[in-house]
Amino acid sequence: MPEHTMTPPLPSATPEAAAPQPPIDFLEYWKTDCREIKTFRGHSHGVWAVAFSPDGLTLASGGAERLVRMWDIETGRLLRSLRGHTNDIRAIVFTPDGQTLATASEDRTIRLWNPKTGEPTKLLFTRYDHNVCSLSLSPDGLMLARGSHNKDIKIWEVTTGTELMTLLGKDQYDHHWSVCVAFCPDGIHLASGTDIGKIKLWEVLPSGEEKVLHDGHWQRDADDSTETRGYFIEDDGGFQKPMDYWIGAMTFTPDGKTLITGSRDKTIKFFEMPKLIEKKCLTGHTAWVRSLAVSPDGKVLASAGDDNTIKFWDIAAGRHFKTVKGHTAGVRHITFSPDGRRLASASWDRTIKLWEGGAEPAE
Repeated sequence: MPEHTMTPPLPSATPEAAAPQPPIDFLEYWKTDCREIKTFRGHSHGVWAVAFSPDGLTLASGGAERLVRMWDIETGRLLRSLRGHTNDIRAIVFTPDGQTLATASEDRTIRLWNPKTGEPTKLLFTRYDHNVCSLSLSPDGLMLARGSHNKDIKIWEVTTGTELMTLLGKDQYDHHWSVCVAFCPDGIHLASGTDIGKIKLWEVLPSGEEKVLHDGHWQRDADDSTETRGYFIEDDGGFQKPMDYWIGAMTFTPDGKTLITGSRDKTIKFFEMPKLIEKKCLTGHTAWVRSLAVSPDGKVLASAGDDNTIKFWDIAAGRHFKTVKGHTAGVRHITFSPDGRRLASASWDRTIKLWEGGAEPAE
C-alpha cells in the first residue's frame, strides 16, 4: 500500500515542472510567422541599441538623443530615462544576473547603472579613449570588453570597475580601430573586428594574446593594396575605399563553434572556431549589416541592416527564409529575448519594435 500512496504525486509533478517551457524548435517557430506585436515610441532621435533584461520583462534602449530609456515590455510604458551620457549611446548590455546595465557612448565612456532604480553606479573610461561603439560581456557576466575608435581592446571587471587588461595586436604598426567585440561562449576567447574588415581572435585568459588574424571581409584590390584607414571626406559625406568592409556586427553560435560576422560590404560570413576557417558567405542585404542575433538553440540567425530590413536565416543550411519590413529607416540593432520567442529591433526611425514568431495565439 505505501508504494501506491507515494507514486501518484510524482507523475503530476513532472508535467507541471515541464509545462511552462516546452522545448521549441526555433527554426520552425520563426518560419511559421514573425509578426510585429508592439512599437515603443519616445526616442526623439535614431536608436542605436536595445537589450532585454534577463527576466525578459524590461527593454533598455539608447541612441542619438543620449538618454537610456527603460521600457515595460508588456504594457509598452516608458519606465524611466537615465541621464548621463553626452553623446550617442552605441551599445547596451545587461549582466546575466540583471543587477547591472552597461551602456557605451561616443562620449568615450561606459556607464554602469542599477537597472531597477536607474541610479548610476560606475563610470569606466581611460585617458586615451575614443568613441566606444561595441560592448560584450563574458558568459559569466564578470568581464566587460569594449570596442572603439581605437586600436586596443579594453576589458574591465564589472563588479569593481577595475580595468583588467588591454589587448593589443602583434603588429605594432597596425593602427586600425577595433570597432566590434564579441566574447565566445567558452569564456576564454574574444573576437574583434576592425574598420577595414579584418578579424582577430584573442585568448583573453590567461595570456591576452592575439591568436588568429584573418582578412575576414577585407579584400585586396588590384588597383589599391593600401590598408590605410579611410578618413571622412566632408564633400561627399563618404569614406575612402578601405572603409567598405567595416565590421558592423559579430556574434557566436551558443556552442561557441562558429563566429558570425556582418559587414559594410553587405555580406554575412561564418567562421569555424578556433582557427577562423571561413565556411559560408551569405548575401541578401542591400546595405551595411549592422546587427546579428542567434536563437538560443543555435538554429536561427537574425540579421539587420541599413536596408531597413530584418532577415532570418537557417544557420545549418546557410539559407535565408524570411525578410521582415516594418521599419522605415536603417535597423541598427536586434536582439532575441532570453527565451528566444521574441525579437526586439532598434531603428534609425526612432522606434523599437517587438516581434513574435510561432502560430498566432487564438483569441
